[in-house]
Amino acid sequence: MGSLVNKRILLGVTGGIAAYKSADLVRRLRDAGAEVRVVMTASATEFITPLTLQAVSGHPVYRHLLDTDAEAGMGHIELARWADAVLVAPASANFLARLAQGRADDLLSTVCLATEAPVAVAPAMNQQMWNNPATQSNLTAIRKNAVRIFGPAEGSQACGEVGPGRMLEPVELVTLTSELFATGELDGLTVLVTAGPTWEAIDPVRGLTNRSSGKMGYAVAEAAAEAGAKVILISGPTALADPARVRTIRVTSAQEMHDTVHQHVAEANIFIGVAAVADYRPARAAERKLKKTETKLTLELERTPDILASVAALRPAPFTVGFAAETENLEQHARTKLENKKLDLVAANRVGADLGFAADENSLLLVEHEGVTELPVQPKAKLARALIRHVAARVRAKNAASVHVLRRS
Repeated sequence: MGSLVNKRILLGVTGGIAAYKSADLVRRLRDAGAEVRVVMTASATEFITPLTLQAVSGHPVYRHLLDTDAEAGMGHIELARWADAVLVAPASANFLARLAQGRADDLLSTVCLATEAPVAVAPAMNQQMWNNPATQSNLTAIRKNAVRIFGPAEGSQACGEVGPGRMLEPVELVTLTSELFATGELDGLTVLVTAGPTWEAIDPVRGLTNRSSGKMGYAVAEAAAEAGAKVILISGPTALADPARVRTIRVTSAQEMHDTVHQHVAEANIFIGVAAVADYRPARAAERKLKKTETKLTLELERTPDILASVAALRPAPFTVGFAAETENLEQHARTKLENKKLDLVAANRVGADLGFAADENSLLLVEHEGVTELPVQPKAKLARALIRHVAARVRAKNAASVHVLRRS
């Protein structure tokens, strides 16, 4: 089962008696760690009030396609971009027909067309409507468009009939929604990730460090786990909780991170060095706290071990991805790092005021020997999943090329 921690779920509610379950579904999605926003169709408001869903979601409910107030804050395009997944529950027969036809005459159908996130529907209708050839034809059409269909269940219905058409229970929908993020792209592979800053001791209470929060590295580890990999996360000092389904090993200094990486790298197929590792450390750390006695204090610094270069130099080496945080000349510095350290890929991001460190959003420029790919500004969790998809594709291509060479030889 995947995880909904830090996931953004857009819940669409259409008209039907099963809409009464939507409030419980929102609560359960939030309990699973998701942030939830709700879009209601006009007919849905006949069965449950927007105020109820606003109360359980903690956000205003979106209803109108042409709402100037909504457009000023989050219009249909912004809402579509916001979502990590769109779940329509209940999905009426009418809504399935509109989705199959590609209509965009209300907010919910427009968002479903505009989003790049996975879309799932949980049908709810009378059993005769479900079995009608027109509905089955619509289901075939939306399946071809990669829309996931959750259910329906069979049983007694509000109309008194018995048969298929009942919406799945909220707990089942939460499980199925979490599985949308379990892509299987890295099934059978081991990914080693470094994250966070390092701390280089000056004395027992002071040290040299940097502004890295660890958020991006932890998001990458979670995305790799979602993709089916066995993940080992080696983290410098952060205030973040250990990610679920990830083995987390905490270290402090660059030397500790280097040594721990090399204890585990032999089992890794992919190494992603997201950590902001100190380039220098004090040549000697004082055993006792340094007292303020002089107007100036000179520290002698020495280089720390280069973790990325040492991993890329292994034979055989894992597919090696480095991160480059730069304030200027992003592509140029990233390409220099790519070539000098003989990496497979460098993910470069611009840092500075309100960018990069500690922020919840970022962008990446993926620099490879073959070219450059730009990942636009988005939440770090979504950015991490895009990076993992890219890495998974490159690893598959590299492995396929290796097999081809072996066959030829």
